[in-house]
Amino acid sequence: MCLAVPAKIISIQKDIAKVDFGGVQREVVVTLIEEKLKPGDYVLIHAGFAIQKIDEKLAMSILEAWNEILSGKN
Repeated sequence: MCLAVPAKIISIQKDIAKVDFGGVQREVVVTLIEEKLKPGDYVLIHAGFAIQKIDEKLAMSILEAWNEILSGKN
């Protein structure tokens, strides 16, 4: 089983994007996504790689579910 977490792109330089995971910023590789990415886009991250571009509504839905699980309100 793999786990992918949504993150918002802050900036991109070549094949590396700086993304935000709810206040925590990391650099990830974006070469697996063929679509054009830009700051403000949301992507799913797995093992340091952006693996899929998603829309903001889906990203928020996933993050809300994670918050419920982590807070014990599931």
